Amino acid sequence: MNAVPDLAAAHRLLAPWYVDGTHDDLDAHRRRHGPRPVLGARELADLVDAAGLRGRGGAGFPTATKLRAVTAARRPRGLRPGPVVVANGCDGEPASRKDGLLLHHSPHLVLDGIALVADALGATDAYLCVHADDRGLADLRGHVARRDDAVPVRVVAVGARYVASEESALVNLLSGGPALPTTTPPRPAERGVGGRRTLVDNVETLAHLALIARHGPGWFRSVGTPDLPGTLLVTTGGALARPGVDEVPAGTTVRDVLDLAGGPAEPVQAILSGGYGGAWLGIDALDTPLTHDAMRAGGSALGVPILLALPTRSCGLARTAHLLDHLADESAGQCGPCTFGLPAIALDLREIARGNPGAPAAANRLVRRLGTIAGRGACAHPDGAVRLVRSALRVFAHDLDAHCRGLPCAGATEAYPLPGGRR
Repeated sequence: MNAVPDLAAAHRLLAPWYVDGTHDDLDAHRRRHGPRPVLGARELADLVDAAGLRGRGGAGFPTATKLRAVTAARRPRGLRPGPVVVANGCDGEPASRKDGLLLHHSPHLVLDGIALVADALGATDAYLCVHADDRGLADLRGHVARRDDAVPVRVVAVGARYVASEESALVNLLSGGPALPTTTPPRPAERGVGGRRTLVDNVETLAHLALIARHGPGWFRSVGTPDLPGTLLVTTGGALARPGVDEVPAGTTVRDVLDLAGGPAEPVQAILSGGYGGAWLGIDALDTPLTHDAMRAGGSALGVPILLALPTRSCGLARTAHLLDHLADESAGQCGPCTFGLPAIALDLREIARGNPGAPAAANRLVRRLGTIAGRGACAHPDGAVRLVRSALRVFAHDLDAHCRGLPCAGATEAYPLPGGRR
């Protein structure tokens, strides 16, 4: 195992956990961070722009651009209420634990971020969305009740379905509909909850925003990379000694994050990056920095930072088929690429992993199907599935060749466990 770099400067969002081994109530939060600043919309957007903050919910979209889009959008005719702020704390990716951990240890940092944005935009409603099975739901409502923000935050329980926490699905739910994705445009900034201009941001993004407002862009950029400043909350799992969540500077390598999680608990052959809708990385990619550009260049995507270690005793293609089964089951069932395409490619993968005589035909069929699914869904759910499978065919090419020559899967084929570990 390599020596893990000194990451003390990265203990920002999770300072209560790292420094005191606890969580901050409102009094402790105010002692640690001081009073919350009050900023106008332009001032806040300029500050966030200078800091280079990018969304931490997966897409990495510039936060200042989203803020300016809401202020620039014209108010829909006949609607008097102001904009809406939605904080997404659902940990929608099944393998992620970062949002829940952040809300447990630093809830008021997130609530400060919501209040900052709501005040700056002149919002009249604010929501904090978390999964209905979140154990801290009652605690969150208690934290909200102890505050005196101008725009009270409503904590909303969202179903645990994979696509339920997608941006447009949350907007649809808060507008009185089901938590299912809708086709865009228009974007929420133009027409969101109840037809009103809406800002949807991940809770980690909003917590960073609350710190930037206090300490400034220079402080925020003192860790991370020029293109992705600040820290990341990374979930680790699989065949690691101490899986959990760590806060690290953006640009930290995959190898260093795995070492923070205690290193491999057994021999590892690949890393699943970005969770179930992410991509496989080979062992030769362990020195890849956790940035959007570096991960993309390696055929993966940073997405929601998740690193799951696959042991050598397992079959990567069989594991991918299990993940595809899950993704197919979690589909909204609204469009063909998900409803029909995902079960079909999962079936192809299982056929390949069995090493049956039909494996070569299944491999050819799979490649053709992948080309017909990508970019055709109402949301990015099928795109993530296609990326996952394509990476599996690349990283586990030796298994693909063996199976197509009639050799059955020799490795374990059990479903990928969800990571537990440190909180």
